Amino acid sequence: MRDPDKATLPEFLTGAALERVGTEYEVLQLMRRCAGHFGFSHFLAVRFPDAERRRFAERLLVSNWASEFVRSYDELDVFHISRLAADVAATKRPVHGDQRLLGPKDRARAADDRAAELAARHGLARSTAFLLHSTSGEPFIMLFSGTRAPLEIGETAGLYFAAVQLFECLEPTFASSPVSRENLSSREVECLRWAAAGKSSDEIAIILGISSYTVSSYFKTATKKLGAVNRMQAIASAMRLKLI
Repeated sequence: MRDPDKATLPEFLTGAALERVGTEYEVLQLMRRCAGHFGFSHFLAVRFPDAERRRFAERLLVSNWASEFVRSYDELDVFHISRLAADVAATKRPVHGDQRLLGPKDRARAADDRAAELAARHGLARSTAFLLHSTSGEPFIMLFSGTRAPLEIGETAGLYFAAVQLFECLEPTFASSPVSRENLSSREVECLRWAAAGKSSDEIAIILGISSYTVSSYFKTATKKLGAVNRMQAIASAMRLKLI
């Protein structure tokens, strides 16, 4: 049985393997494997809230949250005042919490309950978060969540080291993205914009006067151009790059 105080990293998170990582998709896959290795079901990397008050979805870098989950949390508009943001900002240590971590730190109980209920419904019963910084000093949060028992000290240290390694691989993918508005067609931008507003492919098809098949085709090409793994990641990337 593994000693939790002597946790070691799997081979896919060691130097030789990480040196071959070059795309956001590859980082996403590594984060998926990392989360599974430590017993978590969900993960994300997100820009820390700032004065611009951009939506949560705009700040997402990589995540395996379901699109409905991201949209619902976005609508609550609590990320910038969440316990997660406040607690991570207040310490250099890892932050641990239950489903209430995503709710507002100082707000009416009803708003707190909605965020906690949403997190619980999607399996975020317990989370561990780290504050990480880009080479330019910009703050980011990396969050791992699930239903596993609390991390032991050795596991926390191992997960933190893994998070740093993964973030180092992730930073080049968002620091110098070659994608611009000119790379996306006007129809691709329109589809992404309507999807970001919560419209389904069928609804977008009616709005734009095209078939659902054509809408799906636009999403497929836009996702490929943005180096994303799915529609939600494409929307987040387009928002982050201010393309929509």
